[in-house]
Amino acid sequence: MTDHHKFRYLLPPGNNFAFVAKFKIWIVISVLLMCAAVGVLFVNKAVRGEYMNWTTDFKGGTEIQYAFKSKTTHDYAKVDPGKVRDTLAKAGEKDIDVSEIDWDEKLDPDKPAKRVEGMIVRTPRFSALRPEDEAKATAAIDKKFADRDISKSTWSGDRLFVRSKKAITNAEAAPVLQGAGLDLKPWAPDEAQRYAQPDEGTAEYTQVFSIWGIDRQYQQLLEKALDGTEVIVAQSYGVGAKAGDKLRDDAVKSIIYSIFLIMLYLAFRFDVRYAPGAAFATIHDALMVIGVFAVTWMDVSLVSVAGLLTVMGYSVNDTVIVFDRIRENQAKLKDKKIERIIDISINEMLVRTILTSSTVFATTLIMNIFGTGLVKNFAFAMNVGVIVGTYSSIFLAAPIFMWISQKYYSGPAPARRRFAPIGAASASPDAEEPSESSAPSSSPSSED
Repeated sequence: MTDHHKFRYLLPPGNNFAFVAKFKIWIVISVLLMCAAVGVLFVNKAVRGEYMNWTTDFKGGTEIQYAFKSKTTHDYAKVDPGKVRDTLAKAGEKDIDVSEIDWDEKLDPDKPAKRVEGMIVRTPRFSALRPEDEAKATAAIDKKFADRDISKSTWSGDRLFVRSKKAITNAEAAPVLQGAGLDLKPWAPDEAQRYAQPDEGTAEYTQVFSIWGIDRQYQQLLEKALDGTEVIVAQSYGVGAKAGDKLRDDAVKSIIYSIFLIMLYLAFRFDVRYAPGAAFATIHDALMVIGVFAVTWMDVSLVSVAGLLTVMGYSVNDTVIVFDRIRENQAKLKDKKIERIIDISINEMLVRTILTSSTVFATTLIMNIFGTGLVKNFAFAMNVGVIVGTYSSIFLAAPIFMWISQKYYSGPAPARRRFAPIGAASASPDAEEPSESSAPSSSPSSED
């Protein structure tokens, strides 16, 4: 007899865990967790002002594309994104996304294009000004130029509008705003001429002082931190709140459409009995991932949505494998009840499910630990999703399939067959087949 080494098996062969017996308990727990996940969203809205920690993809902001050159060779250089992220974080910038990007730039038509390895910085801020900066700069201007009879000074975006009885030049205002941490743009010749003329009706001077945007502010921060590196603003544009709302709506639609298509696929791949269980398991997985993001206040970006959709696909794949084994065993084990068939099928697939899930979880866990930025965001969604996806395939999809099979596909009620009169049974069209009612017995037989 061959000696089997038990340490080679994750679980001993022939394991027989009673999954069906615990189905009701796990479904109740799952429903409570789903309600809790939804409840956390409303708690966040009441406490933090937002359901989730949306990034610039959803709530708008500014996206800036930078290139880097060596000051000695003037060649394009590559910069560590971690250093860029740390520099901006130390400057007090919050909710910053930093990711690498590369493109080809052709400076000379006679020479091949150069590969530029740059960086994209996304920030929820639209302006270089913070509310405290506005107040500080306005107070400094009013104090410095009190002798100019300033009647009004207000900010609109990155521009300061000053009305006064006497003119204030750009050169005079620059050091004052510099003291408030703001870098003033120089006036163009036509602007200097226009602002030097008083209004004919009020005899007041209206001056507009524009400061450099947030792209220039970040540029100066990075040049101080990156010795010997010239930072170039390649592109800068703002993402409006309306565009963010549309992206958020599209993300929700993509999740709903994916659930619908999953149900449709399973209805054709197997039959209608399997689709509701898989759909419920998928909804559960999506809510669990969303709930964890809400509890931990993790950044939610388009990459998070991609991670969520990947989790749903992984969960459905695991569910389909379990369902396929149940269908095979239904054809082979026709003498057994559906409850026993499900138990056997899950036990047969248990080791495979654990090994697959553990492999995916270990990979994404390494990405979560050592990754940064968007990579970490995606890996976090996958870590949570692998756990809940494996759980839902066993404890949610299978029970709903079992309930539908018992309620709508179990055939005539056993009570009607068990207590039918012997004569009626023999007179039935099925009387040719062997019947337990023909056996000599004084008591009704059981079909169990």
